[in-house]
Amino acid sequence: MKDAVYAYIKKKYKVLPEYPWKRYPGNAVFRHGDNNKWFALVMEVSGDKLGLDTADDIPVINLKADDLFFRDMLIRQHGIIPAYHMNKQQWITVFLDGSVKQELVLDLIDASFLATASAKKKQKIRPPKEWIIPSNPKYYDIIHAFDDTDEIDWKQGSGIKAGDSVYMYVGSPVSAIMYKCKVTETDIPYSYQDENLTIKALMKIKLLKRYKPDKFTFDVLKDEYGIYAVRGPRGIPNSLSAALKK
Repeated sequence: MKDAVYAYIKKKYKVLPEYPWKRYPGNAVFRHGDNNKWFALVMEVSGDKLGLDTADDIPVINLKADDLFFRDMLIRQHGIIPAYHMNKQQWITVFLDGSVKQELVLDLIDASFLATASAKKKQKIRPPKEWIIPSNPKYYDIIHAFDDTDEIDWKQGSGIKAGDSVYMYVGSPVSAIMYKCKVTETDIPYSYQDENLTIKALMKIKLLKRYKPDKFTFDVLKDEYGIYAVRGPRGIPNSLSAALKK
């Protein structure tokens, strides 16, 4: 797994490992060329220091996950813990011993790279992104929102940009992804607040595809894709992205 990580970073980001510690010659840092910030730290750590019942060295990678909600979701999974020897509120430690699927490890490297990039680089490298966003039918009739139009206004989530794709997760009693939409416009001024909802800006989303309510249910998202809650906009793993596009 560690070799795959090194090869992935070299191929995608053209970044080679640095070995800054004489005491720990195998520990490698990967950093941005422009702002010099780390986006990954690969180490061998004794398992007992990671909360495991072994003193054997375990290969791990520290990655930035500064979205607290996303971080909290990640550390519930086997093989991902609050960061060892780094800020536990913004970084995570991911085991490279096979506990975490390689696909997810690579996704988390991408997220860390973007989270630590300079503002200029973020604008340059940010490709269109896919999101799951929640909708509560108790407060808005999302089931019939696209009956008479293929484009509606929606609360804009942090980080979402025009060109992104959003998958609408409809809450209970449906509890499933039902729509794929394209974000066509963002940053539409709007101000609304009540005891349940605060809206500071709107975005326009255009319907692209409908899904049957028994296809991507909450149980499927949890059991097959490791998504245990949809309380706010969040990215999706590549495996789910591929399934949604079939």
